[in-house]
Amino acid sequence: MRLQGRTAIITGAASGIGRASAKLFAEEGAHLALVDRDAAGLQETLSLVGNATTHVGDVGDAGFAETVVGEVIARHGRLDVLMTAAGFSCGGTVLTTRLEDWDAVFRANVGGTWLWARAAVPQMQQQKSGSIITLASQLAIAGGKGNSAYIAAKGAIVSLTRTMAVDFATGKLKWKYQAGSPIGESSPAVSGGTVFVGDSSGFFHAVRTTDGSKLWTFKTQSEIKSSPVVIGAVVLIGSYDGFLYALDAASGALKWKFETDGPVHATPAVHNGIVIVAGCDESLRAFNVTDGKELFRIVAGANTAASPVIDGERAYVGTFNNEVLAFDLKAKKIIWRYENPDRQFPYYSSAALAGGRLFVGSRDKLVHAIDAASGKKAWTFTTQARVDSSPAVAGDRIYIGSSDGRLYALNMASGQKEWEFDAGAAITASPAIAAGRIVIGSTDGALYCFG
Repeated sequence: MRLQGRTAIITGAASGIGRASAKLFAEEGAHLALVDRDAAGLQETLSLVGNATTHVGDVGDAGFAETVVGEVIARHGRLDVLMTAAGFSCGGTVLTTRLEDWDAVFRANVGGTWLWARAAVPQMQQQKSGSIITLASQLAIAGGKGNSAYIAAKGAIVSLTRTMAVDFATGKLKWKYQAGSPIGESSPAVSGGTVFVGDSSGFFHAVRTTDGSKLWTFKTQSEIKSSPVVIGAVVLIGSYDGFLYALDAASGALKWKFETDGPVHATPAVHNGIVIVAGCDESLRAFNVTDGKELFRIVAGANTAASPVIDGERAYVGTFNNEVLAFDLKAKKIIWRYENPDRQFPYYSSAALAGGRLFVGSRDKLVHAIDAASGKKAWTFTTQARVDSSPAVAGDRIYIGSSDGRLYALNMASGQKEWEFDAGAAITASPAIAAGRIVIGSTDGALYCFG
C-alpha cells in the first residue's frame, strides 16, 4: 500500500472529491484526519474509511487550521499529505454577486487553501518531506459563465499553488530514469505530465513526471543534441540526421519531418505559428509549424548551435564567433552584438529571457546576465567547468548545469549562488521546470527530478 504509515489531512472530506479521496487514501493505508463543517457528512465518510479522526469547523478560520494541524502532528509525529478539497460556489456575475457571498467563496476556497498550507508547511520542512494537493478547476483557465466568484477563487488557487511550488522547492530527488545512452545536450521538456528528452543514440524518450516510467520512444537516424519543444499535442525534436521531426506527444507517432542543410543542433523556437531554428548555415530559418514548409531565412553571419529566444519581434541567439546577437525579426536585421572581452570560446548555451535580461552560459565557465534592451553586461557567475547547458528561470532563480556535474540555483537579480547539486557526471543539457519540479539529465544517462 502506497501510503502505509503516512499521515494525511483532507479538508472538505464530508462529500464529493474530499470523501472519494479519503476512501482511496484509506485503502492505501494512510492515517487520516478528516475536516469539514458538515458534521453528519463527516460521520458518513468515517463509516466508509474506518479508522480516522474527524474535525468539524470552518476551514477559513486560521485558529482552526493551526489547531487541527497541531493535533495531527502531536498524534502521529508527522504530516505527509495535506489535501485542501473544501470549497463552494455561490453563482452569479460580477454584477449580481453580493459582497458577502464573494467574501465567503474566497474565504472557503482560497483561505481554506492558504491557511492550511501555512499551518502544514513548517512540519513538512522540518521532516524534509511532504505533499500538498490543492483543488482548482479547469474553469480557472478556460473561464465560464455566471460563476465569477468561484472561478476567480479557483484561479487564485492555481497561482498560489504555483507560487508555493517555487517558494518551497527543496532540491530533493524524486525519481531517476535511466536511458540506454548518455543524455548530453538535449534538454528535457515537461508538458502534460510528460518529460521529453533525446539521447546520443538517436532515441527520443517520453517519461511520466510522476514516477519516471517510460511512455514511448522514437528512433531517429543519428544522435540528438537538440532539445524538444511542445506545441499543444505536438512535440518537435531535431536530430543530427538533418531532420526536424514533429511527433504526436501522446503516442510518439510521426506527423511530419523537415529536412535541413545539415545537422539540427539548436532547439527550435516557436512564435505566432512559425518555427525558427538557428543553424550551421549562418542563418535563422523559419517555417510553418503545421506542415513544416519553409517560410524565410535571416542571415546571422555566423554558425550557431544555440537556440533562439523570441520576445515579440525580437530574437536573441549566441554564435560560434563569440557573440550574442539581437535580431529584429520584422526588419530582418541585427540590433546589437554582445561580446565579453574575456571570452575565448563560442556560445553553445541558449539564452533564457526574464525580467528584461538575457541569461546565457559560455564555454569559459561563465554564466552571463545581459540587458536585453542594450546588450550590456549585468553580471557574471563563474562555475568550475564549461557551461553548455542553457538556463531555466523560475521565480527569482536561474537554474543552470555545468560540465563540472553541478546544477546551480542562482539569484536572478544578483547572480549569487543559492544552492547546488552534484550529479557526479557532466550536465550539458538544460533543466526543465514545471509544477514545482526541476528535471535535468546528465551524461551518464541519468535523468534527475527535484522538488
